[in-house]
Amino acid sequence: MTATMFTAPSAAQSASTPLFDVAVIGGGVVGLATAMAMVGDHRLSIVVLEAEDKLAAHQTGNNSGVIHSGLYYKPGSLKAKLCVEGRQAMYRFCAEHGIAHDKCGKIVVATDESERPALDELQRRGEANGLADLRRLSIEELREHEPHVAGIAGMVVRETGIVNYRQVTEAYAKIVRERGGQVHTGARVFDVAIGDELVLQTTRGDFRCRGLVNCGGLQSDRIARMCGLEPQVKIVPFRGEYYKLSIDAWHLVRNLIYPVPNPAFPFLGVHFTRMIEGGIEAGPNAVLALARHGYSWLDISARDAFETFTFPGFWKMARKYWRNGFEEMYRSLCRRAFLAALQRLIPDVKLEHLKPGGAGVRAQALDRDGKLADDFCIQNAQRMVHVLNAPSPAATASISIGRQIAATAAKTLGLQQSRSR
Repeated sequence: MTATMFTAPSAAQSASTPLFDVAVIGGGVVGLATAMAMVGDHRLSIVVLEAEDKLAAHQTGNNSGVIHSGLYYKPGSLKAKLCVEGRQAMYRFCAEHGIAHDKCGKIVVATDESERPALDELQRRGEANGLADLRRLSIEELREHEPHVAGIAGMVVRETGIVNYRQVTEAYAKIVRERGGQVHTGARVFDVAIGDELVLQTTRGDFRCRGLVNCGGLQSDRIARMCGLEPQVKIVPFRGEYYKLSIDAWHLVRNLIYPVPNPAFPFLGVHFTRMIEGGIEAGPNAVLALARHGYSWLDISARDAFETFTFPGFWKMARKYWRNGFEEMYRSLCRRAFLAALQRLIPDVKLEHLKPGGAGVRAQALDRDGKLADDFCIQNAQRMVHVLNAPSPAATASISIGRQIAATAAKTLGLQQSRSR
């Protein structure tokens, strides 16, 4: 997919097709938060184009629904700043718009002495990121919070909560529409014509705009290339698989229970999450997916797999994390191995308690040196802003991220208020 040079539309076409200030590609939580900020803070005319037949179809709709506190992120990073700001904004938004949520808190559990230094580092990071209510827990205090947990020490993080991000995204979309913006599903962008204006050719017809914001998630690097940009990163998909606990095991988990993450591996490890709709999820793992929409081992895309395996950065990453990668694959293919990881936190979980759950695919950005992009990655081009990496806590921080992207886009595109009004 490549950008094409623009051929001016006919007078009839121009008259029948509105010219938007900005088109946002991607109907996930970040795309809709960006659109909401643009129609609100900057009074721009906006159209949101989502390829699937519903909003929040991929990363947003398949995550664990956690409102993150900001505990894990490097102090001073954009991730840390936006997560703390975004968490507070998310709680306010949910309260104002009647979206079910619960600031239930979580505990992080060290299961052996070797994890104490990492737990100390987490506390240091959390406090540096403004989490004033962190408290270390003894074995006895751990059991007071979660009677069935196993561990030698822990930490309670009271700012963490739960929500349904599909509902949040729908609420963002409602606000965009109420403020005059358009939101279209089933509108996959397959070409971009560049000239005095941009013409986005989609499965629902052409859309004209002065500027473009790419919030395409799993397809964001391809959209950037379609627009004539050479992205700084490649999207490599990782699948996270979940089990659900059977109802007779719900009593084992009160709220959220996390392990101390392995500092040498960029994922958090399997954990227990109480869902806002009810029930308990266990997971996710982190398995290389063979398709960008690869929600199971049977989902294979020759194109996606070829792009991953021919990218030099992938093999540099694989050399570094191959042991972790094989462990994750084994845990994916062997339910008993998955159970063993869960039993480190709650020994009373049994094999018969694990019921098949869902899966999500994370759009992990990777550079040519094999480095996993950890912070948000936003790349500007003429009349375009491309969000090429928006990992967790992107959903938590979506309001803050949306405002920042909208401000960047308004400045980059030279659009401070709608010219079409």
